[in-house]
Amino acid sequence: MEIVDYLRVARRRLWVLVGVPVVAAAAATAIVLLAPQRYAGTAYVAAPALVGGAAAQQFTGVQAANQFVAAFGAAVTAPKVVEQVSADTGVGAGALRDGLKVTQVGASSQLELRYTSTDRDTVSPVLAATAEHALEFLFSSQVEVGDREVETATGEVTAATAAITDWEKTNKVSQPDKLYQALLSESASLRRQQLEMAAVGNSGGAASSAAAIAALQKRLDALGPKLPEYQALIAQRDSATAALAKAREGLQAARAQVQAADPAKVASVGETERVSRTGAVIRTVVPVAGAGVLVAVLLVALLELVARNRRAVAAAAAPADAATPAAVPAPRAHAVTDVTTAGR
Repeated sequence: MEIVDYLRVARRRLWVLVGVPVVAAAAATAIVLLAPQRYAGTAYVAAPALVGGAAAQQFTGVQAANQFVAAFGAAVTAPKVVEQVSADTGVGAGALRDGLKVTQVGASSQLELRYTSTDRDTVSPVLAATAEHALEFLFSSQVEVGDREVETATGEVTAATAAITDWEKTNKVSQPDKLYQALLSESASLRRQQLEMAAVGNSGGAASSAAAIAALQKRLDALGPKLPEYQALIAQRDSATAALAKAREGLQAARAQVQAADPAKVASVGETERVSRTGAVIRTVVPVAGAGVLVAVLLVALLELVARNRRAVAAAAAPADAATPAAVPAPRAHAVTDVTTAGR
């Protein structure tokens, strides 16, 4: 077919090509306009103190802002947060998940939390409750983790200290490491004293010093083998003490983040506004009308195909009819009249 043929078909089927998209667009427009009026509001969350800074903070590094926005967006639809917001506002969980949306403002750590609903009175409460519980979900959990770490480290310090106390009771000696050093110092002092007495010819004093040195050496020999075990217990306690100090620092940093994430300081809720239907109509009608044009073209093609098949069948039947010989009329019978000729 040539272009002229296509134009001829389009002109003949113009009512289909125009009618189907128009009806589809009108139906879509009616559905949008007859739907309940929707309302929307926006909460702004700006907490620069929560992003970057010390390495102990939850969100650090060059991707800290993006990580914070992504984590907040996930927290908004987390089951725990949704349940809390639903309990506070009376809005269903499904409506909350469908109506809430989080967007980042540029490349900053500031974000916008938007909620859309058909109930105007629930927009602001939902935004306030969601911002509060999402921030609490993100940062209060760090405090809980810090509390558990401090509790665990404290238990390890207590256990290590109890092990040292039990060892001292069993071996009947307190702080053997310090005692060993004191005995070494005393032995060295007696050896110097023994040499001084021997130098001045005080044999009795030198002998007394030698006896004292021998007694000290026995104590050193008895105490020395026990020191490694005791020193291992001391090292274990020191390690537990260092872990406890680190856990307390982490807990302190987590509590500081919770204070910095106070919703009253970092979140603000804007006014509730009516959602314009114009944008919704455009977003709905344009694709529906496009789909209507496609359906109309397919329908025209189908109608033309059916019409062409009918014409082909009719054209095929016409020659067959022409080839059939016409029926020859039967000759009319003439009545034979027997004329009796009489003599004229």
